[in-house]
Amino acid sequence: MAAFPEISKIKYEGPDSKNPLAFRHYNESELVEGKTMKDQLRFSVAYWHTMRGTGADPFGPGTMIRPWEGAGDSVENAVNRVRVAFEFMEKLGTPFFCFHDRDVAPEGASLAESNKNLDTVVKAIKAESDRTGIKLLWGTANLFSNPRYVHGAATSCNADAFAFAAAQVKKALEVTKELGGSGYVFWGGREGYQTLWNTDMKRELDHLARFMHMAVEYAKEIGFTGQFYFEPKPKEPTKHQYDFDAAACINFLRANGLEKHVKLNIETNHATLAGHTVEHELEYAGMQGFLGSVDANTGDLLLGWDTDQFPTDVYMTTKIMLAFLKYGGLAPGGVNFDAKVRRESFEPVDLFHAHIGGMDTFAMGLKLAAKIRADGELARMVQQRYASWDSGIGAEIEQGKHNFKSLEQYMLAKGDVAPNTSGRQELFENVVNRYIF
Repeated sequence: MAAFPEISKIKYEGPDSKNPLAFRHYNESELVEGKTMKDQLRFSVAYWHTMRGTGADPFGPGTMIRPWEGAGDSVENAVNRVRVAFEFMEKLGTPFFCFHDRDVAPEGASLAESNKNLDTVVKAIKAESDRTGIKLLWGTANLFSNPRYVHGAATSCNADAFAFAAAQVKKALEVTKELGGSGYVFWGGREGYQTLWNTDMKRELDHLARFMHMAVEYAKEIGFTGQFYFEPKPKEPTKHQYDFDAAACINFLRANGLEKHVKLNIETNHATLAGHTVEHELEYAGMQGFLGSVDANTGDLLLGWDTDQFPTDVYMTTKIMLAFLKYGGLAPGGVNFDAKVRRESFEPVDLFHAHIGGMDTFAMGLKLAAKIRADGELARMVQQRYASWDSGIGAEIEQGKHNFKSLEQYMLAKGDVAPNTSGRQELFENVVNRYIF
């Protein structure tokens, strides 16, 4: 029986459409910079929010109306939930999905029982994936919800917690490979500390590096060739997490010999919590060759926590797509909607409204980014601002032809420095507005 019988497959109807269950900008077959929108954006549904979100918050229980959840958190219901998830994704037209192991199958009383539960549900996922062609973008393990991970998983002070986490990731990697996943994400939900009084930071970071090397080694052993990702997040629930931002993650990877194996999965709301913009994090990762994938959401500037709202800001999606086009595209990563409907948006149809809005906003951002790149006006303006580095003393410095002594002689002869050009921030912003408007 269909879970969404009143909803047909979502179609592209163009910018003038007023149909709330149609795309206005996302036309999956439209070519942008030589690829279809579908291939450029590689949209993914986050199983944890879309299929498991209840609307609960610290002040009250869940509010979501989910008729398919009648049997609770049983293996039987988990299998039925898979069918609901694929009906939703098939009607929405997303080519990928992502999950944590505990999203798709209930945890048992032991590791063996948990693995058995997962195997049962994965069998259903594989059947639905084969039927629909919807693939796993990346998998990951929930190493933060169970009380055994109260002090973290790979960075726990309890060696048994580390060992259990290793066994859990081993199984998650096997499942990701079985489902043809394009990648695997390390997200340290509790990999951090609350106070340094009780923390041996170096030991914990050494353990985290060893854990990630174990995962890389096991992936090679089983023939999993997907991309590993490290997802930055500065805080919440711990006061200070080791994966604070792109800079901290890249430093950690390089310091521990993991730079050839792991890229970054950047989330908008996490960038905000770190005091950055998402375009800062994308550019920082991209310029160093670590840009891999995006968790697409946004936060609320008036709230200081991870609100995981669906993206509706075209300025933001344009900046994101400019970064991805600049650095060669998304594959094998994608745009994963790590976002949830608001607690007050509790009807099943709201899941469609939210994803349609996010997909349209990213499609518009993609088209605008491609036009900005094709026109080249912004690029020329940036080049002009740095013109002093293209010849003369600037070019010589970049070529390594000078040192402090020679530059001292240059400035003694020149005398002083005058500002050579205005930053023209307002002009840059006006030029971008011409594309947006």
